[in-house]
Amino acid sequence: MINSIRFAWIISVVATLGSLYFSEVLGWVPCILCWYQRILMYPMSIILGVSVYKNDTKVIPYILPLPIIGLCISTFHYLKQHLPSFAEIGSCEFGGVSCTTDYIDWFGFITIPFLAGTAFLLILITFIYELKKNKKKSE
Repeated sequence: MINSIRFAWIISVVATLGSLYFSEVLGWVPCILCWYQRILMYPMSIILGVSVYKNDTKVIPYILPLPIIGLCISTFHYLKQHLPSFAEIGSCEFGGVSCTTDYIDWFGFITIPFLAGTAFLLILITFIYELKKNKKKSE
């Protein structure tokens, strides 16, 4: 189980460092939805890191809501960038940056919310896999 937590921790650290690189090195100002995604990702880097360090395998149920909510926000953010009907839902501007701003657009579909959503999804799949594996062990 600790290998799964280590995998989820590595994903969260890469996502955290990636977001910091975009904002602090490249100078891209995050929109409000990006901030919400950061609020959910950054604590996982710390909590999962401590869990790996202490070999604590009971952390998943307590932080499971973070990747679920993060995935929902990332999905909404991605749809807001790519579908005009979603772009019209609510005002989404923070620090002069709109949530529809595409700083990157690799291969026509990979954007920052896509990257964040992928990280949240991988972490969520890892957590679900571990929870199911532990449930089978206890039966």
